[in-house]
Amino acid sequence: MNQGLIPAKWAALTPNGQAVYDVPNDRRVSWRDFDAMVRRLANGLRGLGLQPGDRVAMLSRNCVEYQALYFAAGRAGLVTQPLNWRLAVPELASIVRDAAPKAVISASEWSGVVEQLQREADVPNWLQFGDDSDGSLDRLIASSSDDEPEWSSKVADDDPFFILYTGGTTGQSKGALHTHRSAAAGMLNQTVAERIVPSDVYMLTGQMYHIPIVLAMNYMKHGCPLVLVNFEAKQALEIIEAERVSAFLGITTMLNWMMAVPGFENYDISSLRNIQYGGGPMPSSIVRQALEMFPCTLIQGYGQTEGTTMCFLSQEDHANAVAGIHPERLRSCGREGFITTVRVVDPSGNEVPRDGKTPGEIVVRSEANMIGYWNRPDLTAQTLRDGWMWTGDVATWDEDRYVFIVDRAKDMIISGGENIYSVQVEEAIARHPAVLECAVIGVPDEEWGESVKAVVVLKPGMQATEQEIIDQARKHLASYQKPRSVDFVAELPKAPTGKILKRELRAPYWADRERNV
Repeated sequence: MNQGLIPAKWAALTPNGQAVYDVPNDRRVSWRDFDAMVRRLANGLRGLGLQPGDRVAMLSRNCVEYQALYFAAGRAGLVTQPLNWRLAVPELASIVRDAAPKAVISASEWSGVVEQLQREADVPNWLQFGDDSDGSLDRLIASSSDDEPEWSSKVADDDPFFILYTGGTTGQSKGALHTHRSAAAGMLNQTVAERIVPSDVYMLTGQMYHIPIVLAMNYMKHGCPLVLVNFEAKQALEIIEAERVSAFLGITTMLNWMMAVPGFENYDISSLRNIQYGGGPMPSSIVRQALEMFPCTLIQGYGQTEGTTMCFLSQEDHANAVAGIHPERLRSCGREGFITTVRVVDPSGNEVPRDGKTPGEIVVRSEANMIGYWNRPDLTAQTLRDGWMWTGDVATWDEDRYVFIVDRAKDMIISGGENIYSVQVEEAIARHPAVLECAVIGVPDEEWGESVKAVVVLKPGMQATEQEIIDQARKHLASYQKPRSVDFVAELPKAPTGKILKRELRAPYWADRERNV
């Protein structure tokens, strides 16, 4: 089950076929050449003295070298530790010190950051690549053996494969540790849900320091070409047209931005077969718009860094909803995946009624779950209990086990003793034609404890007033659920996963107070 051997299979079957197209660097790499890069990098890292289980950190945007590292580390029994380049140096340094990699690989773009990291973290090996770098990674690859690494056959299913640090939507980032087995299980779930075919061309729109890397590796596992981009809406449409992309994962914001590109209808995106969306709830009005504008099927995936994708709303569910059959399910994240078991439970672990009304916490049992948080046995014990992973997400479920996420536990608003779920308010506000995206938070209120505030981003060239947004919510919600105030902003703060960082929106209002949620 060594996932590092994926390129070897396709180098043997289709050596001249395209493995990776690195769009930002305009590099096309065949399976033969990509596999050779992986072998040499694996041998080179072990030649530096790294031992099984040692971590190798990477600081870069999406590129061929990044993809090669995941496979090379897996092949050599090492562990990839991707670094989020959006973080400030102190947080990067904390993550590097936490996982203690034996090597850090960086693109030349981040040379200034690396200089600061070198002063704050003790790492034996620092390797660089790129036009303005010292070329140390390139020299390592060129000078290393092209033979199959002798360690690749010794890697076991439950050996660690990569550490992904969480987006930190509710606090400090934590390192979720995945094995070759959990990665393979996550891939199997995706294969069934996405219905991958050999002719697919997959575009990776997310960054490789987050869980969508598993989706990219899965398409490569099927021998499909991988197209790497650093997402920008107009360019994404151009790449779909030029490369005949058939599938990609788009978070809610990405799909919104793509559909808002002027002249969207003039792009030839007929090659698209399926789009998976996720990274946070998508209002059903936006789902309907996407179904109208994109010429393909849609599925929703609900997942976390800790458990890959756990629930799916299928292609048929979308089609049925649009046809008037259970239209409410467009608000659902679907049902448990092929290899996952999902329940919605009360604090004692007992299932809540499947009535679509009673909220509980989503718990998941799956081989795709992480094996724990790196260096945090306390948090691991809180999250993994008796074979179940407690997600921290609040949801209801119906008699057919469709799951409806209503909030993160920490995002629930309590006003006048009433529980208000921000997702429901956001769903109502998103129906306003001028709203691009919104976030709903609770802010201090002397009378009610908390009151509802909406933070709204408007579509380019469109306008709306505070009262219009409040009236829009009032049409679809009980009076106590509507926002009492609205802020208009140019953009919302987001984690690397694309999830909105509501804690950053709340922080100014709660700086000198304590929330009970």
